[in-house]
Amino acid sequence: MTVHGTQARSERHGTLPDGRPVTLYTLQSGPLTVQLSEYGARIVRVLAPDRHGTPGDVTLGHDTLAPYLNPEQTPYFGATVGRYANRIAHGTFSLGGHTYRLATNNGPNHLHGGPGGLDHVLWHGEQDGPDRVTFRTVSPDGHEGYPGELTLTVTYTLTGGTLSFGVTATTTRATPVNVTNHAFWNLADGGAGSAMRHDLQLAASQYLPIDETSIPLGTVQDVNGTPFDFRRAAPVGEKVNLPDEQLRRGAGYDHHFVLPDAGGALRWAATLHDPVSGRTLDLHTTEPGLQVYSGNFLDGSVAGRGGTAYPHRSAVCLEPQHAPDSPHHPEWPSVILRPGETYRTRSEFRFGVRHDPQSR
Repeated sequence: MTVHGTQARSERHGTLPDGRPVTLYTLQSGPLTVQLSEYGARIVRVLAPDRHGTPGDVTLGHDTLAPYLNPEQTPYFGATVGRYANRIAHGTFSLGGHTYRLATNNGPNHLHGGPGGLDHVLWHGEQDGPDRVTFRTVSPDGHEGYPGELTLTVTYTLTGGTLSFGVTATTTRATPVNVTNHAFWNLADGGAGSAMRHDLQLAASQYLPIDETSIPLGTVQDVNGTPFDFRRAAPVGEKVNLPDEQLRRGAGYDHHFVLPDAGGALRWAATLHDPVSGRTLDLHTTEPGLQVYSGNFLDGSVAGRGGTAYPHRSAVCLEPQHAPDSPHHPEWPSVILRPGETYRTRSEFRFGVRHDPQSR
């Protein structure tokens, strides 16, 4: 089935320990191929061409389903994460006069919806168009401590060189919602080597400093004169090892960048470029911010696709989202979804190439 050059197919990805089958979907548009799994509504693989037209892996991931079931072997590779992406301090928040307690699965804090978050849910997938796959799930009231029954839809669309990630959600009770995709990008070799030679450019002129447990301090800092200034393209690794207190606390880059307010409109947020292969990734999003993570805790212990041991800083994550710990900061854009409202977020990953060798 082909429309506008996009082809789609499905196959068995594997079986969960309880016997439930998991489907893997493949979308192909020209030389760009994307694989998506019902487990975690995740991006499993992206093949994109280099400047010579040769497709190659640009994400970290696994060849089979089994490693995705083991948290030690898949640090959120390609997953849809939530209900609340990133951290909530001390795993608690107050809403409507009630204090809710969540799992503390990242030191003293709650991370990415908890150990049973959306990345460990078997979603129901459906190919509802030649260029589109939609995943649906219902997160029950009390799931991982969150209030309200949350009904979620995640849609991936591949058109030309653009992979779109869209999420909608509704709830039966007021609850915080902050959903993102957690792909690990390496445009050079899919994670076999360092991603620190990639050039990064961001639309952000501000970022959020963090404490020793990676929780924002509550202040907004200008990037000018800091290692966090990517308003002009620069190698990710150029300043990542500088003796900067914020870099020490994050073990590198693991910080939220504040994007210019666009009133919820889709706009450019970041560009990642590998000067050797020529591959580029332009990120556009409706979200107010972007978490940039430089693969600081990859250490070679995770064996990925083809048995590749993913070394330290072999990927860069660009996670469009609201700010970490927003439930404790009512002065920041609200993350509270209420009955009768619809949560919406959309991001586009636009793949391309630059043909001038070693260009920056």
